[in-house]
Amino acid sequence: MAPLNRRDLGLLVLRVGTGAVLAAHGTQKLFGWFGGAGIEGTAQGMEAMGFHPGRESAIAAGLGEAGGGALLALGLATPAAGAAAAGAMAGAVSVHAPAGFFNQSGGFEYPAFLGFTAAAVGIAGAGRYSLDHATDHVLDKPWVVAVAFIGSALAAAAVVGSRVQAAQEEAQGQDDHDEPSEDAFEGHPSEGTQE
Repeated sequence: MAPLNRRDLGLLVLRVGTGAVLAAHGTQKLFGWFGGAGIEGTAQGMEAMGFHPGRESAIAAGLGEAGGGALLALGLATPAAGAAAAGAMAGAVSVHAPAGFFNQSGGFEYPAFLGFTAAAVGIAGAGRYSLDHATDHVLDKPWVVAVAFIGSALAAAAVVGSRVQAAQEEAQGQDDHDEPSEDAFEGHPSEGTQE
């Protein structure tokens, strides 16, 4: 029997731990497990955070976290799993970014850490103690890494960009609504004059 390989054992621990955390978060969104809001509650939250349409955004985020996390834990299709989880975390980072970096102030520290960890495992590969290794890396080829991460980056950029644009349009609409029109002053005496 071959001795345990420390590098591959470390990857196994990192994969299973990170994957389990991501999968738990995803099942909160999709099924309401672990005290989560479920798909309807998550959809409402997504709409409030500027992700439109909310239901589709909730499904995508939930699948990216739950599916990506489960596949990471198993070490199956690891590049796609890491890319999907990292893309979902990019959306979460965009929500938390205005609060700064640190988690205690509502910042993006935690989702960024999960995203970077998922991406690192996706790029490095699952290691020897994985389903990718057992299936002769059929879903863990260099071209899969490139396609998965390029696709995830483009999708995350589109989703985050759409959210930012919607927020800017909403802010512009608020500004236009708050400014009094010229008609509001017509027919009214100016300050300091008496009727």
